[in-house]
Amino acid sequence: MKKVHDILSQRKRDTIAVAPDAPVIEALKIMQDQNIGSVVVMDGNHYLGIMTERDYARKVILLGKSSIDASVKEIMSTDLPHVNRETTIEMCMIIVSEKNIRYLPVLENGHFVGIISVNDLITATIQDHLDTIEHLKNYIQM
Repeated sequence: MKKVHDILSQRKRDTIAVAPDAPVIEALKIMQDQNIGSVVVMDGNHYLGIMTERDYARKVILLGKSSIDASVKEIMSTDLPHVNRETTIEMCMIIVSEKNIRYLPVLENGHFVGIISVNDLITATIQDHLDTIEHLKNYIQM
């Protein structure tokens, strides 16, 4: 069974982070430029939370706040469950499904390691199934 470290080891880009005092509009521009749906909120090396497109829609647009005046710390999610490198992909899928979330922070001994998305989990699951099919094909052909 694949684990979180398998996803993290396949990453082609670094995690994108912003400071908690950054304006929401700045975080949105970064998300647009990087074609991502979230940014991690860090105070130096300390993980504080994550700001997602969902946070923006629910906590800025629907509440009539300004993207220019509001700071990331005002709208970020701080209550996401976290996992570690040894957490199985299956367990991550259960967590995101039960909590109806799209992102899981990865922490080791309280230190931020990375973030995985539901898309990462789906991709890993599909690849795992494809690998199993290939092994079964090879077994049958022997």
